[in-house]
Amino acid sequence: MIKKIIILSFLLGGFIALHAQNTETSKAIVQHEFMFPFQVDHTHGSSIVQLPNGDLLACWFQGSGERTADDVRVMGSRQKKGTTIWASPFLMADTKGIPDCNPVLFLNKEGKLFLFWVAVQANEWQFSILRFRTSTNFMTDGAPVWNWQDDILLKPDDGFAAEVAKKFKEMGDLDRGWAAYAPKYDDMIIVASKDKMKRSFGWMTRIPPITLQSGRILLPLYSDGLNMSLVAISDDNGNSWRPSLPIVGRGPIQPALAVRKSGEIVAYMRDSGDAPARVLESTSNDNGESWTPAKKTEIPNEASVELSVLKDGTWVYFGNDINDGRYKLSLYLSKDEGNNWYKKEIIEYSPDRKASFSYPCLIQTADGLVHISYSYSFGSKNETIKHIAIDVRKIEK
Repeated sequence: MIKKIIILSFLLGGFIALHAQNTETSKAIVQHEFMFPFQVDHTHGSSIVQLPNGDLLACWFQGSGERTADDVRVMGSRQKKGTTIWASPFLMADTKGIPDCNPVLFLNKEGKLFLFWVAVQANEWQFSILRFRTSTNFMTDGAPVWNWQDDILLKPDDGFAAEVAKKFKEMGDLDRGWAAYAPKYDDMIIVASKDKMKRSFGWMTRIPPITLQSGRILLPLYSDGLNMSLVAISDDNGNSWRPSLPIVGRGPIQPALAVRKSGEIVAYMRDSGDAPARVLESTSNDNGESWTPAKKTEIPNEASVELSVLKDGTWVYFGNDINDGRYKLSLYLSKDEGNNWYKKEIIEYSPDRKASFSYPCLIQTADGLVHISYSYSFGSKNETIKHIAIDVRKIEK
């Protein structure tokens, strides 16, 4: 009987994997695979980076729940250059007795590897502690050898609260969606921003940092408690961090950053506010210090977004461009720095809506390919992380 169950499980797993791969619709996908077999553990929030030797290193959080389960930890895997096989997962970080979520990988200009993540105190997002560890010995098999670990403690001053009030005033009253409740929402956020504790804790990672030409690093962060975002700024290669002014709006969270040739920084964010849900946009013209009020774009939004600038100047947006689930992922291309998206390519689609795809991480590797990792599931008991490589040149112009 046990043998029959094992065989059945193997066959079922193969069927699920085959069905999952058949949901792809783009001929531009040149490689695709799951990092590990479907499992009952919740697996979510992946991040991926290319190492100096061309290998890929990925991570995600995994456990019997999400912020409500104390066994959630950060796991990782490697894919050797030129292969399609991911190594057996290994532990990357685990704060014992506290869930660890939303890991982000990053290599600074000195070649130091960073792992950012949050330890969720009291099992509530708004009490999350922002953590990081670094490694200079990460080229061998298995987990990197971590040589430093600390928390990133931010202290937004009274200018934070003043900026929140100022930006809500600039936005004006909400004339749709929440109607009678919108003014109360705005007032509630303005009051909360004056609380030193509320504005100091709960800042969470989701999307990798960007490095400006000056060497400044901008780490995108968001708060579930305040329902807004900011960036942590480092001018010393990640050794110390300070907060920007907030990115204010009605639900701008989980920012992804891109830089225009003019130096203007664009943040695309998940819409956690009023209907209809659309990707939210904010810009900065002072190297990330301050941001315009977030406004809705035309792109539908269901979950986390990704935004990147390729070496040839092409902008790539990736996300769930629907409003009723996570059964579709699309890639958008722009030749004018996001002002117009001239091409949309469906990357994942589940016609029966039984599959779920979300929370992508997108990078361009040295060979020009775009690599994306994202959460992939068939319900709460069949979850994995998927990796694909896309040749953007194969997308019809």
